[in-house]
Amino acid sequence: MCSRQPHPLTPSPKKRGHRKCLNGNRQAPLSLGEGPGGRFAVWAVLLLGLLFGSQSARAQNAPVEKSKVTRILFLLDASGSMMAPWEGQPRWNVAKRMLSKMVDSLNTYPNLEVALRVYGHQYPNSEKNCEDSRLEVPFAPRNAAAIKKKLTELKAQGNTPITYSLLQSANDFPTDKSSRNVLLLITDGLESCNRDPCAASIALQRKHVFLKPFVIGIGAERDFGKQLECLGQYYNAAEVATFRTVMNDVIAKTLSKTTVSVNLTDANGKPVESNVNMTFVNNVTEQPEYNYVHYRDAQGKADVLDIDALQSYDLVINTVPPVRQANIPITPGKANVLTYKTPQGTLWLQNPPLTPNPYGTIRAVVRSQAGATVTAGVFGTRQKLLAGNYEVEALTLPRTVRRITIKQGQEYTFTYDSPGTLNVTSDLKGFGSIYQLNDDESQTWIYSLPEGSSSKINLPMQPGAYRLVFRTATSNGSKYTDVRNFSIRSGQTTSVAIFGK
Repeated sequence: MCSRQPHPLTPSPKKRGHRKCLNGNRQAPLSLGEGPGGRFAVWAVLLLGLLFGSQSARAQNAPVEKSKVTRILFLLDASGSMMAPWEGQPRWNVAKRMLSKMVDSLNTYPNLEVALRVYGHQYPNSEKNCEDSRLEVPFAPRNAAAIKKKLTELKAQGNTPITYSLLQSANDFPTDKSSRNVLLLITDGLESCNRDPCAASIALQRKHVFLKPFVIGIGAERDFGKQLECLGQYYNAAEVATFRTVMNDVIAKTLSKTTVSVNLTDANGKPVESNVNMTFVNNVTEQPEYNYVHYRDAQGKADVLDIDALQSYDLVINTVPPVRQANIPITPGKANVLTYKTPQGTLWLQNPPLTPNPYGTIRAVVRSQAGATVTAGVFGTRQKLLAGNYEVEALTLPRTVRRITIKQGQEYTFTYDSPGTLNVTSDLKGFGSIYQLNDDESQTWIYSLPEGSSSKINLPMQPGAYRLVFRTATSNGSKYTDVRNFSIRSGQTTSVAIFGK
């Protein structure tokens, strides 16, 4: 069973922004406006939530052996539009002040590094510079002072090269595969360089450069986010009051522990299914984030799994055929319980009681009612299947095809008739086929002899009536074709001589 380790960054309850706990667990952070600098503490809490989120398992769920570094890159818009007024003061001033408060609050936390990248600040907007982006403060522990000092030196004046900045940010994070990389974009405008920031963001997430980013649109119009929500988790802060509400929402998504329990039930909703592989697929990057083998205790209760609520997932329950639930509903900070009906029965591919079996190893193909291949198996084995109707085709000669119904908790036995053997005694070389004779006197092709080879064969076949059609390679016309009817019986050998030999 795979499990995730809790994040090692656990601040003391006496740290600023948290009440003292009586039970040893960290209480909820101070609400907005509560205590000195309350609304600015929100920024710190927003990012602290990232520190306590579950680590991405990258589908392998390797246990954490040591504390991991969490790195947060602030990507700040310094384009000319940031000088527009926002409730009586420039947006730029509000953003700088809030960011300064945030990094100050984060400065004392261990295993945390922050950095600052800014765009649109080096060239005036008239130059339309689409590479105006720079890492102003690299990652380092306790570097709040450096970021605050740099913010006082910058001015907002230029273009909005969001895509270029995202791509450059890939080089800002150190090449440490064990770290948790988070990006927070603060912007008041859209891409102005005719590029696709959403494609860039998804590509970087797939490369594990950073997790699904936060995007906060400040002073934004109502429809502003439609073009940026594909970047990551987008929040529209059109007003300062709305901004405070947005922060509360982000806290709920990042601070509290989020868990998931998955109940796999029969057709009546009873939790009787288990031991099934489950995959949580990141539905943005389409990559697996968690792989688990489902567990349920003797009382039928599924276990509790930690999950990173910053991501969004499709759940694939790897039954046969698989059950996929798109965009599973996960409420951050809650103990989520998901229930899916996965009633299963068993298909027993049983060889007939004939020793030795002239076929050797025989396989079967299982198809859905629509004709899609579901699985393939070897006779002599059992395979669990979702309850339902299927078509099973045993690769005998000729093929044995049957429609079956798999029922919850029951086993269906599928077998085929004990074969006999066709023995063609002639060693003439030529071309030929074997046909099955049907009850209505029609024929169905089932087998071609190897082209140009000797007709001498020893072939296991199902019981029934057949026809052998053969022409020698040396004959000079179709009329020199020999046709022989024969029958195959279980456990017996039938000899056929071509051209009366």
